[in-house]
Amino acid sequence: MKEYRIKQRFWSIGGKFEITDQYGAVNYYVTGSFMKIPKQFIITDSFGNRVSTITKVIFQFLPKFDVSLANGQNFRIKKDFTFFKSSYQIDGLGLSVKGDWWNMNFSLLEGNKKVASISQKWFKLTSTYDIQVYDEKYSDVVISLVIAIDYVKEQEASSRSASSSSDSGN
Repeated sequence: MKEYRIKQRFWSIGGKFEITDQYGAVNYYVTGSFMKIPKQFIITDSFGNRVSTITKVIFQFLPKFDVSLANGQNFRIKKDFTFFKSSYQIDGLGLSVKGDWWNMNFSLLEGNKKVASISQKWFKLTSTYDIQVYDEKYSDVVISLVIAIDYVKEQEASSRSASSSSDSGN
């Protein structure tokens, strides 16, 4: 089992941060594009080797991300249309999700076998996630998935904030 912690920096232009393991060693670096369309995240390992590229699909009603892993595997994360709770689909991965995506407390399953657990730390100034990967061959996939979903949540929160501030100005 491998444990990771994702803790984003509060003032990071474009999104640049490190992902550490349970011992505090940096295992991944995440660099988000700044002022680039479409939005893109590059994830590299601690040696600078590209692990994955996450690209937001533009001109979509609901957010979609294409993820390309260095091993040639590709999958798409897309947000479903729902009224109350956010729901996401993962196409082309062969994994299912059990738990609460929106509150970032869920597990990834291959059949009935749990391959990873993700939980968000609340009451923190920045997004902080604890991730347990039970089968390390899924580490790159899980890290990429969490980064994409966190970005969707961040965008939704900022759009809600902007709409509520414009509503209060009337």
